[in-house]
Amino acid sequence: MKNITVIGAGTMGNGIAHVFAMKGFAVVLVDISQAALDKALGTIEKNLDRMVRKEKISEADKAATLRNVVTSTDLASGVKNADLVVEAATERLDLKLKIFKQIDEAAPENAILASNTSSISITKIAAATNRPEKVIGMHFFNPVPVMKLVEVINGYGTSKAVTAEIMELSEHLGKVPVEIKDYPGFAANRMLMPLLNEAFYTLYEGVAGVQEIDTVMKLGMGHPMGPLQLADFVGLDVCLAILNVLKDGFGNPKYAPCPLLVNMVAAGKLGRKTGEGFYNYQGAGKDLVVAEQFA
Repeated sequence: MKNITVIGAGTMGNGIAHVFAMKGFAVVLVDISQAALDKALGTIEKNLDRMVRKEKISEADKAATLRNVVTSTDLASGVKNADLVVEAATERLDLKLKIFKQIDEAAPENAILASNTSSISITKIAAATNRPEKVIGMHFFNPVPVMKLVEVINGYGTSKAVTAEIMELSEHLGKVPVEIKDYPGFAANRMLMPLLNEAFYTLYEGVAGVQEIDTVMKLGMGHPMGPLQLADFVGLDVCLAILNVLKDGFGNPKYAPCPLLVNMVAAGKLGRKTGEGFYNYQGAGKDLVVAEQFA
């Protein structure tokens, strides 16, 4: 396996491209927007510069990594030589089904098709292709160059050989792969999202404020980041999408997203990516509590 194509140049996509390129793989980063691709390359370079400053890599390593990444706005040409395609598009089933159908038609017959989805059924995604045995989940965590975990999710038809290959590949990237069965939310988000949702309800019902909730979890439970700060980091729209997948997949009202979360997403307050969520990330580096206005 030498040629990797990553679909989607957002936060996860550029991070995935980064880790593959650092390990010497030839990476094609694909997005419909050239501006998004240019921004992704800038992010990769900035993150590599940080690693150089910390003496984790050399300038030569940085240059080699950047040479390993090329970009394309054409999906068909971007996947035509791929040994592995990793889709990292927005967490929407309709979009992923459309992308996988296109990938399946254009990628080589022996290519493995992976999705970085954080909650959507791999079996459903695989059904859009003619190679379900070669479709698998490869769920990285943000920030990808730093976080060690990769959830490897088997769809109903995923072959054992493909699973073994992706587990081995993840280890080669310096990650710790964990094999997971294909149920809504997989393992990480099935456990995490109800916790975050309960924090949203704790704020919504006026039990405690934003900083108080985060302080309780950091100092009382030893979490490195409070649940509301973490939700801002993940993206409130992503949290909402995953909770809806859990609610619809299990048919259990306990996964119903808090009305506060729904309102904040509707208002465009999505967290760090928009500059404002439970905290305000704009201005002179200060995090200002803003969510009480929605409570």
